[in-house]
Amino acid sequence: MTGVSRRALLGYSGSAAAGAALAGAGSARAAEGEPAAAAQADAAQSSDANVANGTEFAGDVSIGDIDAMMQFSFKLNVENAPAAKQITPMEIVDAFNEIAMSRGWPKMTFYYATSAPLN
Repeated sequence: MTGVSRRALLGYSGSAAAGAALAGAGSARAAEGEPAAAAQADAAQSSDANVANGTEFAGDVSIGDIDAMMQFSFKLNVENAPAAKQITPMEIVDAFNEIAMSRGWPKMTFYYATSAPLN
């Protein structure tokens, strides 16, 4: 990966992915009696809330059997949008991995560099 340190990981596990997929519907599902799903969604949203706008995310993955490699990076900056219009980094990661995995690629882990000043 170029330009992005592996300081922090944008978590992506089975339960985190499920939580992120439910992030938009967390409160609706809680009302329907699914508190575990709502808790996963809240956890996914709170991890995205700790990332500053404009942070770069990057990941890479390979398929060793055929010597194939893919890199993907993105920056997301959403300002002054109501909650219903927000797009989170985790939603982008989930969407990308869904597309990539449907074409036979392994799940990609994304890392990001914090935007906090060093001094």
